[in-house]
Amino acid sequence: MLAGVKLALWAMTGLLAVMTVFFNVYIFLMSLWNYRQKRKWSPSETIIVALSLADVAHQLVCYFWMTMDEIDGKCRINHMPYTIMLLLVYSLKFTIMWDTSFLTFYYSTKLVSTPNHCYTHIQATILRHVTLAVVLIPLCGLGTCMPMLTVFHPDNHTAVNKDCGILLPDNSPAQVYEAVYLLLSDVLPGVLMMKCCISISVHLAIHLRHMKASTNGAHRPKLGSQMRVIQMALSLVAVFVVFLVVDLYVQYQIAVNHENVIVLTFFFTSIYTAVTALVLIYGKKTFWKAMIRDFNACLDEYPCLSCLKVPEQKAKPRTPATVRK
Repeated sequence: MLAGVKLALWAMTGLLAVMTVFFNVYIFLMSLWNYRQKRKWSPSETIIVALSLADVAHQLVCYFWMTMDEIDGKCRINHMPYTIMLLLVYSLKFTIMWDTSFLTFYYSTKLVSTPNHCYTHIQATILRHVTLAVVLIPLCGLGTCMPMLTVFHPDNHTAVNKDCGILLPDNSPAQVYEAVYLLLSDVLPGVLMMKCCISISVHLAIHLRHMKASTNGAHRPKLGSQMRVIQMALSLVAVFVVFLVVDLYVQYQIAVNHENVIVLTFFFTSIYTAVTALVLIYGKKTFWKAMIRDFNACLDEYPCLSCLKVPEQKAKPRTPATVRK
């Protein structure tokens, strides 16, 4: 990859890093504030907090690696710090993918009832141990990525591959490892999210049909707060699918064609974490309202930017005027 392109990606990733850190720190602080009010965590809040912490940690390590790669263009520094940072980046990516799929799984269990008693019992067992699950996920990610310490080594550094030996060597074991990692970190959580997405979509269609039948189509069916959660869950799946397609293509270019495009992985993952955090804020109505209120309060300090204010309440529909006789 050309040095100018890498520099541009580094700069754009920096902007995305600011957004990612801001949104996820906002989620974390609001969750802590809610905990102080209620003195308890809900399972969804536990997963969301774990996801926000993983997003921030991933973004910081990822951007630090890109900065070191820009500064140390000739790889004068020992390769081990690069390998350790890459190990952390990929293990945190594993954590982010599975935390997101776990959150979608949680919402699907709350929205969709299944007649299969055994499956329902398994779901209930998993949800009773949410805290244990969010601790095991990063440990599994770290264990999955440990072979990177032997796969990535200085001998990978060539005239074409100038990223300090972090690309895969041209041998079958390394490519097999890359395929296994992508299967565990991208494909399997993607399959789980697609399954949850289909279940939620079918539930929504059936529910809306029943509501329309009960009112004989007299008015538009409304789901209230449940609809907001459904929109959030489906949006998470949609964003994940787009990211999955792009990420698999980039990883294919790295593993098979040995192209020096690993910074693209970091860039697209930064987009994914920023957009996902914004979707989570929208899904939590209290978070969304608080953020809009704070945003408008900041704009009050600058009257020239008052046109950028966001309405805090939806406009009420106008009632038709009474026809005079």
